[in-house]
Amino acid sequence: MTVFTEDQISALSAPLAREAVKTREQGNSKLSYIEAWHAIGEANRIFGFDAWDRETVDLRCVSEKPRKIGKGQYERDGWGVTYIAKVRVTVGSIIREGCGSGHGIDADPGLAHESALKEAESDAMKRALMTFGNPFGLALYDKTQANVEDASDRHKREAIDNLWDELSNIGTLEGLKSFWIDNWPAIKLMDEVTVKRFTDKKDALKRQLDKPTDTTVADIEDTFPGSRVVNETLHPLMAGE
Repeated sequence: MTVFTEDQISALSAPLAREAVKTREQGNSKLSYIEAWHAIGEANRIFGFDAWDRETVDLRCVSEKPRKIGKGQYERDGWGVTYIAKVRVTVGSIIREGCGSGHGIDADPGLAHESALKEAESDAMKRALMTFGNPFGLALYDKTQANVEDASDRHKREAIDNLWDELSNIGTLEGLKSFWIDNWPAIKLMDEVTVKRFTDKKDALKRQLDKPTDTTVADIEDTFPGSRVVNETLHPLMAGE
């Protein structure tokens, strides 16, 4: 059974916005990530504010050690704390889980614990949401980041999607002709695959809209074999022997 709507599937398949990606140094490498507030915002936008749930199913402190914090004359005693967490995200009948860790350093042990457990829960939640698609950071697991797009590319994609929706909703031959005259200069500048997609859609719509509205003799005889049509001018009539 399909859980997501077409709009939701489209949103989950869309590339991750470049401006949502943050970076930090970790060891000798640079790590790309999205922030927890962004992941929650995307879940509310795509799934709905009341259509998804997050539950912390496991949260444990795995390390608590005294350590020095600050440097030089500002060095003082403090605490280093590490938590691990497992978070379950539920969307309809779909359940996904993710594990994460968090680290807290502070002179106040309570604040160190608070910082560590919050980070562990957020990290685990992001890992669970990541399995739903690019907007939740899945695109960052590809080192080439092929599905991370700049604002200019996103605006171009949105413009193409809007143009496609307009074409798909045309209901008359005159409307199709006007659309094509107005938009062909822009369409022909798109990549080859997109141009073919629009051209094929236009041709399919033209064939569909170009069909005569009156039923023909052939249509009737195909539906009712052996019938004898006596009038097909306004209302095709069938007469028996």
